[in-house]
Amino acid sequence: MKIWQIWGSSRKKAELDEEQQEKEPMTGLKMEDEEVKFTGLSKEELLRVAGTPGWVRTRWTLLVLFWLSWLLMLVGSVLIILKAPPCRDLPDSHWWNHGPLYRLRDVRVFSVERRMDYLKQLNVKGLLIGPIHEAPPNNALSLRFEQISSDLGTMNQFKSLISTAHKKGISVVLDLTPNYQGSTGPWFSNDSITIVAEKLKSALVFWMDQGVEGFLFSGTDLVSNSVPSLWTDIRNIIQNGTESRPGRRSETVCFSSVDHVSSLLSSSGVDLLLSPLLSSGSGGFAGPAEVLDSVQTLCASHSQLNLAWSLGGAEVHLASAVGPALVRLYQLLLLTLPGTPVFNYGDEVGLMDQVEWAERRSSLSFFRSVATLRVKERPLLFGDFLPLSNSSSLLSYVRVWDRGARYLVAFNWGSEEAELVQAGRAELPQQAEVVASTDTSLSDGEVELGALRIGPQQATLLRFNIK
Repeated sequence: MKIWQIWGSSRKKAELDEEQQEKEPMTGLKMEDEEVKFTGLSKEELLRVAGTPGWVRTRWTLLVLFWLSWLLMLVGSVLIILKAPPCRDLPDSHWWNHGPLYRLRDVRVFSVERRMDYLKQLNVKGLLIGPIHEAPPNNALSLRFEQISSDLGTMNQFKSLISTAHKKGISVVLDLTPNYQGSTGPWFSNDSITIVAEKLKSALVFWMDQGVEGFLFSGTDLVSNSVPSLWTDIRNIIQNGTESRPGRRSETVCFSSVDHVSSLLSSSGVDLLLSPLLSSGSGGFAGPAEVLDSVQTLCASHSQLNLAWSLGGAEVHLASAVGPALVRLYQLLLLTLPGTPVFNYGDEVGLMDQVEWAERRSSLSFFRSVATLRVKERPLLFGDFLPLSNSSSLLSYVRVWDRGARYLVAFNWGSEEAELVQAGRAELPQQAEVVASTDTSLSDGEVELGALRIGPQQATLLRFNIK
């Protein structure tokens, strides 16, 4: 009871105090109509306060903490950089490794000058022209490397073409295969190889002075085996350039079999070896197993920077060789294999007789999008080639460069759907992004790789990251 009495007494006293306050005037309170002014410390007051021991200690503590934090962040950044795996070094590449080559042989080459902007949009890096020199069939004595055949244009037209190409960042490669119209072989006969090779040496200097940046030859092994000293001279001229135009040029040669290609790459030292290895010996086109064998065999012993791929040969359009329905499938194959793709005039639009313009526009759009992607993405330019699966009708592989995005490419040559088998050397995620596809049923976006089926005679390009 005593405790409750004390509490009650205190409460009563508090109530009396409140009543007293209500009776007294409210001095010290801010009225709504009164203006209150606040005055800060003067300079002297601030200096006096700032010099007190407490504030001095506080300032020094904050300063030390600031620089200590900055130093710790710097040390942490350095440790992250040192412990992070090094980025993969880019290979020592050249202009012919950075985009497709575009070949013109059986057309009036000088009409292309008006279409150079179009070629630049296709990301073409080199224009492969010719042969255009005077070469009466099977007549080595009448061979004129430095003269342009009258039905193919004039020297002034050719110079104008080179100048326009250079302004667009496109290099010009000239086919100087000697006996390109004859039937006795690309270098005429064995007896004439020395004479022709000597003529070629002076012709190389002449054409390089005109601005040509690369040369294409067929049957180069005939020269390198028969007169190796002359072949060495030819290579030195191409590699060193001329006094007026110094610097390295490219040399491209054509050959057919895997064994010959590999042997020639080892013995000749050429920059690019263009071979129709994607064509089968029976005149058709190689299946998945043959393609995989060719690519793996050559990439195992040679740099992909020395490989070039084509389909149909110099005189056959892609659409005429494989049919309009498979044009985009083979476009995707050439643009994603390790090495330099080579296309003939019109292959980008599926050019052939009696092809609908809608189909041509579709092929052109597909070609342009994949060619642009190839130029930008290092895995497609320089990446490792990792086979994923292959069968009688299905081929799939992954292109990998360092720790960035990876590209999975799948082709189905069969007449029925094929399931993408997740096996091999590449570690695949559950999902991937569709980048390009000939199959209209596959829209852009994520797909489940485990359930992915490639339609008959279709191809698909997918992108994914390994986390």
